[in-house]
Amino acid sequence: MPRFHKKRCPAWNVRVTRFLLFPLLFSLLLAGCADISPQARRQQADSLAVARGWKKSQLATRDFDLVAYARADAQRAEVLTVYLEGDGMAWLSPAQASDDPTPLNAIGLQLALAHPQGNAAYLARPCQFATAAQQRGCDPGYWTGRRFAPPVVDASMQAIDALKQRHGAQKLVLVGYSGGGAVAALLAARRTDVVGLVTVAGNLDHLAWTRLHEVPPLQGSLSPADDWEALAHLPQLHFVGGHDAVIPVQVTQSFQARFPAGHRPPIRVIQDFSHSCCWASRWSSLWADDIGPMLARPATSVREPLNDRVLRTVN
Repeated sequence: MPRFHKKRCPAWNVRVTRFLLFPLLFSLLLAGCADISPQARRQQADSLAVARGWKKSQLATRDFDLVAYARADAQRAEVLTVYLEGDGMAWLSPAQASDDPTPLNAIGLQLALAHPQGNAAYLARPCQFATAAQQRGCDPGYWTGRRFAPPVVDASMQAIDALKQRHGAQKLVLVGYSGGGAVAALLAARRTDVVGLVTVAGNLDHLAWTRLHEVPPLQGSLSPADDWEALAHLPQLHFVGGHDAVIPVQVTQSFQARFPAGHRPPIRVIQDFSHSCCWASRWSSLWADDIGPMLARPATSVREPLNDRVLRTVN
């Protein structure tokens, strides 16, 4: 892992409730303001991946070049589990967007590296881990207000198609962390090959989330809560940390409430977990106890995905 150099810590004078919208930067301050340069963040992810025998690749889509990681020696298999990263370092302060959304602490990647069984791959969000030569389409709007916009979902669709073909897979399990949970749900609503959806601290109703934190809505972003009908018969499970002040259980419950009574997706609250702790270290047991049994249950009926017209429009 790269050596991080100490830097002067910035001074903040903001309300704690607002500040919790920037959990990765908050973790940075608690850690003593380590070197957060994009290069250091990329090197940290590369080191984690290489240590587990995973290899980085770049997937060209219509609007973005997305970074992916997968096992270098992966064998072809029917099912591929794809992990989608969170929002990353979207903001430097409550008023200043980051110029590089690469996560400081890539929880989504850590979950992928802890995948207990079967083929798995990891997909970053637009412009995360991107070098200077991979900045195509990189506008800060795509990791702030438009983080769940149609071009973001479309790019992830194309990248997952490429990963699926590369691994010889016929079926997908999608796992999304934080904002990646929203992307995973939006993708699942638009595909016919997804057999399971898992979110970890997922932002599944961003309107409820912005109202809770009293911040402006994410104009231009799609919401999984609006796609509940396309998700109604999909096996799914949504994890929430009992101490998560960033995306607390109320946000997931708002998503859940859109479904008819008796058909609402399960929420699993892990009381001693927060937004970032301790998902990766306990992932194997969570998979064995909760995710594996959920995936073993068949879907209740054939799902009808949303069409391309819905993918490309925002109300």
